[in-house]
Amino acid sequence: MSLPDLRPQAQSRSPDELVDHLDRFSLDLEFTAGIWFFTPMDSRFHDHYKDDLSIEQRLEVAASLADHGLAGLEAHYPNEINEDNVDLWRDFQADTGIELVTVIPLLFADAQFEFGSLSNPDDEARDAAIERAKNAFRMAHAVDADFSVVWPGIDGYENPFGIDLAAMRRRFETGLAEALDAVPGTRVAFEPKPYEPRGHILYGTTPEGVLLGQKVEALLEADENRRLLDEGHKLVCMNPEVGHVHMGYEDLPYALSWPLSEGRLAHTHWNSQPLGNYDQDLNVGAISPEQMEAGLYTLKMHGYEGRFGLDINPERQPVDVALKISMDALRAANERIDALDHERIVEATTNPADHRGFIEAYLARERAPEGADLPPLAETLRTATDDVTS
Repeated sequence: MSLPDLRPQAQSRSPDELVDHLDRFSLDLEFTAGIWFFTPMDSRFHDHYKDDLSIEQRLEVAASLADHGLAGLEAHYPNEINEDNVDLWRDFQADTGIELVTVIPLLFADAQFEFGSLSNPDDEARDAAIERAKNAFRMAHAVDADFSVVWPGIDGYENPFGIDLAAMRRRFETGLAEALDAVPGTRVAFEPKPYEPRGHILYGTTPEGVLLGQKVEALLEADENRRLLDEGHKLVCMNPEVGHVHMGYEDLPYALSWPLSEGRLAHTHWNSQPLGNYDQDLNVGAISPEQMEAGLYTLKMHGYEGRFGLDINPERQPVDVALKISMDALRAANERIDALDHERIVEATTNPADHRGFIEAYLARERAPEGADLPPLAETLRTATDDVTS
């Protein structure tokens, strides 16, 4: 497993240094996609709208997207990648140049995890979850993945009455630490989600994910893990998903700033989602495009060099079309933020009392079509009190 250096994300810059950085740095939009949504997902409300695809067929679709910018795939262990088909994945990577960037332990689907995986109070089920995580981490090393996403989708509760919640969290933390020490040098990208399928999922918000990272890293004992931590690298990092962030009524730029400020942002998952509501996994930019732009700008401010994972559920669109739409949306937004006057933005946010309304008025013009009939920026920002007091 290769470990990209995330430490520069946490660099603090003066306003002048930030302007210089924003002028020079541009996000490198390398896209990844989860192999799971290349075939229809099960739903309790309706039948599949499209034909089921085997792993081989899904990889064929993915290969067709290489020229449009798909650089990586993501897969769960053991249902999507395992010891029996790992050579298929290796051949696919060699033939297409599309990498397998993460191997994800499947910790939420099995009946044995009905009452949780790493947090399960039943020792037998919890031990099985720990072993599943270890095997997934070993597979990630075998295919030279960058990290392993961990999503605690089934670790949670509906009725909190009488539950020792601290013990539940402690079981999860120590179980994850045990798995990481068994496969030293593994980087985890933790993905919070506030609810669904459980009524309340452990570590459901972005700051809770940061706290989890700190707590688990404090438990690690393997020599290689301690060496990496002593050098300032983070091993329990994050993979925030836009939809999950908005399900929890979090603000995307603020949420992203948490792991970035600690050098913990290993990967990002992009889609769109109404605030609250069920997890919809809509195409990137379909809802709240202003949050997409603000989130990208925060990544640019911190010098994020990771990939952009697409985690969508295109029930009513061909998967390749939905992926191309999402890639195009991110490319367009990235071009818009690169073209902004970073010096004026930093000045306005650093000295807000002297630039009241500037950000809103400026962005309205930058988002307007060419030739839009808008008055000059200075005229919009001029207030009647200027005339009265002059």
